[in-house]
Amino acid sequence: MPVLAADAESETGIPKSPSEARCSQAMEELEHTCPQPRLTLTTPAPFADETSCQCQAPHEKLTIAQARLGTPVDRPVRVYADGIFDLFHSGHARALMQAKTLFPNSYLLVGVCSDDLTHKFKGFTVMNETERYEALRHCRYVDEVIRDAPWTLTPEFLEKHKIDFVAHDDIPYSSAGSDDVYKHIKEAGMFVPTQRTEGISTSDIITRIVRDYDVYARRNLQRGYTAKELNVSFINEKKYRFQNQVDKMKEKVKNVEEKSKEFVYKVEEKSHDLIQKWEEKSREFIGNFLELFGPDGALVGILPF
Repeated sequence: MPVLAADAESETGIPKSPSEARCSQAMEELEHTCPQPRLTLTTPAPFADETSCQCQAPHEKLTIAQARLGTPVDRPVRVYADGIFDLFHSGHARALMQAKTLFPNSYLLVGVCSDDLTHKFKGFTVMNETERYEALRHCRYVDEVIRDAPWTLTPEFLEKHKIDFVAHDDIPYSSAGSDDVYKHIKEAGMFVPTQRTEGISTSDIITRIVRDYDVYARRNLQRGYTAKELNVSFINEKKYRFQNQVDKMKEKVKNVEEKSKEFVYKVEEKSHDLIQKWEEKSREFIGNFLELFGPDGALVGILPF
């Protein structure tokens, strides 16, 4: 939308100089050309260095109240969320969904820290930075991905990407010598809290894998991975393979037992049918016998005694 020009007079009531008037006129003609939120999900979100915001119109500061009321279509609220996003899971996706839906017209930028920065301040990751970047690009809520995001947000970074608000859970994030790396963002009124998803986190997933390490090592050996690829010792490899053979034998025995039970059931069922038929035939035979040879039988008056 065209940027509204200031009044012909300055705030002090003094008429503007010709140069100031020309500047105001030029500003009036500028339009917001910020990237728009994604409307299609047939392609992944772009990287920031491929589609950086080149908008020349002044990026006026918004309050949270203004952003919640809604902004013009050509001026989406630029919301930033950052993280490591290792083993991208539903907790990550839900946090980004919240960030995306904070305001009616939002453009969600997601910063992903590099391997070097993450290993320095947080620890080793399962996925490398390229894998983590790509995971975010394919999340439906993300409009743009910023590679090699900073650990602490600087005014220069916020200015470069024209960030209006930063979304993150409200728990103080102590790191890099700070009690809360988002403290200055909160003090500037640019912080908007999201809610964590209980019961799911990257640490929880890694804990499950470590806890059941033997199960997953045996699983991957069965699927064709080598002991070297799994970093499994020679002795453990033989142990796992032996356990797999034992499990297969147990499964065979179980199948045989189930088939045996099924066979016995069928035999019992057939035996029951045979006994029932035998009893019916027996009653029929006895009845016929009595009809012929009983006290009132048909043969009593015919045969001499």
